[in-house]
Amino acid sequence: MLEGLWLIPILPLAGFLVLAVAGSSLSQRAVAMIGAGSVGVSAALASVLALSFIVSPPLGRAYSQTLWTWLEVAGLKPEIAFYLDPLALIMVAVVTVVGFLIHLYALEYMRGDEGYSRFFAYMNLFIASMLILVLADNLLLLYLGWEGVGLCSYLLIGFWYRDPANGYAARKAFIVTRVGDVALIIGIFFLYTHLGNIQIQELLRLAVQEWPAGSSMATVAALLLLGGAVGKSAQLPLQTWLPDAMAGPTPVSALIHAATMVTAGVYLIARMNPLFSLAPAAQLAVAGIGAATLLLAGCSALVQRDLKRVLAYSTISQIGYMFLALGTGAWTAAIFHFLAHAFFKALLFLCAGAVMLSLHHERDIFKMGGLRKQLPLVFWAFLIGAASLSAVPYVTGGFYSKEAILLEVWQSPLGGPWLWTAAMVGTFLTSLYAFRMVFLVFFGPVKEKASAKPSPYIAWPLIILAVLALGCGFLATPGIEGGPSLFKRFLAAALPTQNAGFHGEVLPLIIASLFSLGGILTAYLFFLRIPRVGDSLARNPAGSILNRLWFAGWGFDSLYNFVFVRPVLWFALANSKDFTDLFFRGIERASAWSHVALSGTQSGKVRWYAAVLAFGTVVMVALAVFL
Repeated sequence: MLEGLWLIPILPLAGFLVLAVAGSSLSQRAVAMIGAGSVGVSAALASVLALSFIVSPPLGRAYSQTLWTWLEVAGLKPEIAFYLDPLALIMVAVVTVVGFLIHLYALEYMRGDEGYSRFFAYMNLFIASMLILVLADNLLLLYLGWEGVGLCSYLLIGFWYRDPANGYAARKAFIVTRVGDVALIIGIFFLYTHLGNIQIQELLRLAVQEWPAGSSMATVAALLLLGGAVGKSAQLPLQTWLPDAMAGPTPVSALIHAATMVTAGVYLIARMNPLFSLAPAAQLAVAGIGAATLLLAGCSALVQRDLKRVLAYSTISQIGYMFLALGTGAWTAAIFHFLAHAFFKALLFLCAGAVMLSLHHERDIFKMGGLRKQLPLVFWAFLIGAASLSAVPYVTGGFYSKEAILLEVWQSPLGGPWLWTAAMVGTFLTSLYAFRMVFLVFFGPVKEKASAKPSPYIAWPLIILAVLALGCGFLATPGIEGGPSLFKRFLAAALPTQNAGFHGEVLPLIIASLFSLGGILTAYLFFLRIPRVGDSLARNPAGSILNRLWFAGWGFDSLYNFVFVRPVLWFALANSKDFTDLFFRGIERASAWSHVALSGTQSGKVRWYAAVLAFGTVVMVALAVFL
């Protein structure tokens, strides 16, 4: 069964090619069958392959498949080859299954759009690129998938390109992530130059063999890879593109946040974990960036009015938790939170889209209210997603994944009280902004009547994702013999295990649960029970300043505009009359002058034409005679 691995990324890619070439001539039904069907078959194959891998694991619990040699230049011989281990298998399962559910949802959400076939072509390419990224056997093929998801994010964020704001958001995402991509490609060059290999497993073996722990070479390489990761995963200081990416259609937002682009950086660091383990300084940087990001993004989510922007800042914050886990050596906890986050964040975005559809695309949460009775399915699904995001104890998958991170940060020698405290404060903020959305959107007085209930194409993905968001917590249960959880036991062949999980100290879990529930209670008091208290806090001078600062994302956009954008624009304007421009402007003016001079000869006088013809004839004869 494993021999069919290559079909999983190829099917969405084939769907893209068909839709790109013939999509405009196909009916919407045919487009839907190709676009969603190709991803659905890929998800089915991934599920069967996962079952085969679990029941009859290959030797070494890893499987390699080489299709052909890509190129061969001066000893560099990258191949089109895939590598499947437990880490890649989890990523593939999430990308295909969640991606398929989002495609089903999009069948209804995008119905009637003039770019229907173009939309599904881009979405298929997005899925294919992410699958190539996570299955890549070497760093060059990984980089191909990496740039593929970057391209697709640009195309999909700016999908409704007639609105200039959407085009701006797409360009911003493309340019900001390019900063990280440059660091990544330099890191790949650096690794190949010093280790002579780009095949990931062999490269990691050589790094462990040739570089001692704390080596400056390992630190430089890890920091360069980290630069690529923070760009794609929207972490400080390259997080500014993600809130504006909400300009794209809601299924795009769900796909970017839950299953594809922003998780690429998490996968990269997890995949290269032996290298980061050799570079404690780089690993500390990963943890520090994660802790700072989860706090700053949590504060910004707390004051946004746009429903999708709240969820965007939430994603930045939750990816921060994954970075914090990776930086403290909690590799499996980071991937477990990725899994849970994929389910509940896709669920929340799709619920937000259903709310917006029913309210004629209204996105301001302060113009919503009382929707729990009008949209009961969406309400319960959103509540489950918000509860899982908030890590409501013992009943949600998000509790087990987030508490695993908190526990390992508490126990890890790479952690510390400051990192753990930051994570705890982030837990409180998460519950506060998550249930702020719940209470403002679904409770209180009805401000606008919902126009329609969700169709089956929208309802079924919500139901399935809600079940997955709750049920994935069972993976945190201990194995048959006790000890590590089922999830850790499965990942043990790909990622080192640091702690036994929930069999350690109980006090951190109790504290974390209290912080989670305390955030929900605070949201209930401030946004439902006695909202005037929250309003008065927001109106006082200190609260007003913080509100503006957090609403603007801590001013990073203004800072970058002042430091980078304005100087570049000023230099471009000042340099607009440089030598190169003068040369081409001279050509332009010479052409214009010659046009005026030659057009003056067209006087309409026959005698003048005859004289010019005679003169030209004499000149040509003279040249022929004397030369």
